Amino acid sequence: MSRQETPPKWLDRLLGWYCRPDLLEDLQGDLHEYYHRNLSRGRFRANFIYLIDVLKFFRPYTIKRNQTLHSFNPFFMLGNYFKTSVRSLARNKVFSAINIVGLAISMSVGILMITYINELLSFDKFHQNGNRIYRILTTYKGITNDESVDLASTSIFIGRRLQEDYTGVEQLTILRRNFSADLKTGSKIMSAEGLWASENFFDVFDFELVAGNPATVLHDPKSIVITESLSKKLFKEGEPIGRTIELVGQERYGFQSGTITGVVKDPPASSHMQFEMLGSLSTLEHYAAGQEGESFLTSYNSVWMNYVYVLLPENQRVDVIKKHLDQIAAEEGEKYDRFFISYELQNLLEIVPGRDLSNQIGPTVRWNMIYLLVGLTLIVILSACFNYTNLSIARSLRRAKEVGIRKVVGAGRAHILTQFVFEAILVAVVALMMGYGLFLLIKQEFIHLFFQNQEITLDFQWIHLVYFMAFALVIGVAAGILPSVFLSGLKALKVLKDPGSMKLFGGVSLRRMLIVFQFTLSIGFIIGATISYKQYQFAVNFDLGFETKNILNIELQGNDANILMSEFLKIPEVEGISMSGMLPATGEVWGDEAKYKDPMDSVNIHVNYVSKDYLGLHQFEFLAGGTFPHDLKKDEDPKFTIINERLMRRFGIESPQEALGEVLTVDGSKKVQIVGVVKDFQHQRITEGHEPFAFLQGYEDYQVLNLKVASGDMVGFMTKLEAVWKAVDAVHPFRAEFYDDKIQKAYTQYQTYFKVIGFLAFLAISIAALGLLGMAIFTTETRMKEISIRKVLGATEQHLIYILSRGFVVMLVVASFIAVPTTYLLFEHMVLNDLANRIVVGPLELLSGVVVIFAVSMLTIGWQTARAARTNPAEMLRDE
Repeated sequence: MSRQETPPKWLDRLLGWYCRPDLLEDLQGDLHEYYHRNLSRGRFRANFIYLIDVLKFFRPYTIKRNQTLHSFNPFFMLGNYFKTSVRSLARNKVFSAINIVGLAISMSVGILMITYINELLSFDKFHQNGNRIYRILTTYKGITNDESVDLASTSIFIGRRLQEDYTGVEQLTILRRNFSADLKTGSKIMSAEGLWASENFFDVFDFELVAGNPATVLHDPKSIVITESLSKKLFKEGEPIGRTIELVGQERYGFQSGTITGVVKDPPASSHMQFEMLGSLSTLEHYAAGQEGESFLTSYNSVWMNYVYVLLPENQRVDVIKKHLDQIAAEEGEKYDRFFISYELQNLLEIVPGRDLSNQIGPTVRWNMIYLLVGLTLIVILSACFNYTNLSIARSLRRAKEVGIRKVVGAGRAHILTQFVFEAILVAVVALMMGYGLFLLIKQEFIHLFFQNQEITLDFQWIHLVYFMAFALVIGVAAGILPSVFLSGLKALKVLKDPGSMKLFGGVSLRRMLIVFQFTLSIGFIIGATISYKQYQFAVNFDLGFETKNILNIELQGNDANILMSEFLKIPEVEGISMSGMLPATGEVWGDEAKYKDPMDSVNIHVNYVSKDYLGLHQFEFLAGGTFPHDLKKDEDPKFTIINERLMRRFGIESPQEALGEVLTVDGSKKVQIVGVVKDFQHQRITEGHEPFAFLQGYEDYQVLNLKVASGDMVGFMTKLEAVWKAVDAVHPFRAEFYDDKIQKAYTQYQTYFKVIGFLAFLAISIAALGLLGMAIFTTETRMKEISIRKVLGATEQHLIYILSRGFVVMLVVASFIAVPTTYLLFEHMVLNDLANRIVVGPLELLSGVVVIFAVSMLTIGWQTARAARTNPAEMLRDE
């Protein structure tokens, strides 16, 4: 045929591209025949009809199948992997259960960490401009201090300077702590705590006002903004705006009553600052303007109670305002030679979690604590992954035929690797569901143990589902990748042999290396928990140098101490009462400045304001002199002091007797005479050494009543005390705590360490024991014929148990030799190294982990090996 008699070639190529080979010849012949018939009607018409026919036959039955795509259909392959994985897990129920339970235990901790960290990272994100809000931090260093102090607080002075002479700030607000009072309306009295805030508070932060004008609610003196929940408690009916409310506890600032100007929604739990009410900062400024010597608002170095937040404009560089702050610090620093101050800026979204700073406005979490928890969690999860790896490699002998057959029928290395990884992911998903169930069961206990001082709920959010599935995927790949790589890389014949015999790292078998690693972790955790517990016990039982037994401390909460004392002394069980400002040795420290003869020589001291009977009640040891001559009256200035040895030596006084009668200057201008010298005592936590200390008198500074009690019926005695309290104060709850209990709370850090490490040790031991059980089962099953032959030849059960367990014992010994010195060096040179008073880590603490692990391991191995040793050899050898 000529070229003019044939259809266009591109149409023939299109037909050949999609048409099945077995249909192409017949279909193409028929279409060509129709094309020749249609040529009589014109070539253009014939070409058009041929195009329609080619497209018309593009139907499912004519389309050829792509064999490559069909062979690797992802849905087909996933279905095959799923069925194979389920069948494999069902055939090996014991090993599957061990792997799933081990992973579930570890993944429950992982779920906790994911939920916890996600909640921490959500703090303060409800503020629309959170990425542009910064808090000004202060670094303060006194001339007598060796180290500087990093503070979350700063001075009101620096906030006002920025408002007055710096234009690079869009908005600025100043806060101050300790706005607390008893609110009284009608016959109702209620305690509330909050913050002092400047008028721009609602311009910087996105706390939602329910009622009131955000531009004016904090403008006028004596203005108060209360939260919704507080408003409902105070005013069940009616509009609170404009009402006048009495305040008990703020009389010092002339704030006997205030006007409610706004109602704000309760701060979310994810806010780093929590409050029930806000008082206008202008109230304090109005008061300070008429008071001589009240410099807490204007002093450059008044950096302990105030907070400054700035909202920067869009695209404003932080280093620009930082340079301005440095300039102010340089200018003001020239005026003072007794301290040094510098400034930094911290973004609002970096406060929780954030740096370790003093004077935080609310609880926070340090990043190093998060890193520690995440690291320990990863170690536990890694141990469970090693369990899976170990048992999978050990179990590969049973799956040799499966691997061999797959390779014979054409499966490549990628197919086998994917199969094993998919199986591990399936196990991880099942373990995830079980682990989440465990997490729900123990979530509240987690919060109680570890997060009781934080606004943490660990509630489920839908984004967690994505994190959990990604977590299961990562765990599955991590657990399954190593056995998958090993098995997929072997030839069919090689797979029939024991893959666990492959050597790594100079001849140490893979399985033994993993077991040693697991038990090294377990031993280390147990030793760490034991040392933490011993340090905690050492701390709470430490000889402080004064008496704390049977001393009950009652918070005054603004009540008249003399009235309560007279009422409490009527109770027969009360043997004595004193008053104090704070409780030494509990972590609370009050500071001041003292001078002796040289006016240029000042020293920072720790102080406690106490009554005349305080030192006798607590049995302090006097080296010279005695207690105060009399109790201080309400408006009387302190005239006497009692110092410790360290302060005496600091001022060069040679003996306690010589110190009596000498005069010190404290708090800038107060002259006090030394009437007593006490032996150095532990007024800080035992982690710190002795510092210069002085007892002073100050009626307005008494915060606590100290009761020496003797009662055989403590419940009845506390009931009497509470009845007296309610008769005097019907508003505040009765808050009383024994001194020894308060000291125990001061060392909750060690208690938390003990709980965390002990909990992780329990998990690690549980996972390791499960893995050891699986390995013991595998070892006995693969050596049953050997055991039977040995029994026929006369081996005793004890000898068989020895043969079967000696390999595990060797691994435990190796793990002990690694774990003991490593853990010892970690605690000796890092954890306990900087403590002023600490335990000596001895053999008992170091051997505790070894003993526990050997006991658990011997029970696990012995049970399985003894069971195998008692098997009747005739049952195993009758078919041989």
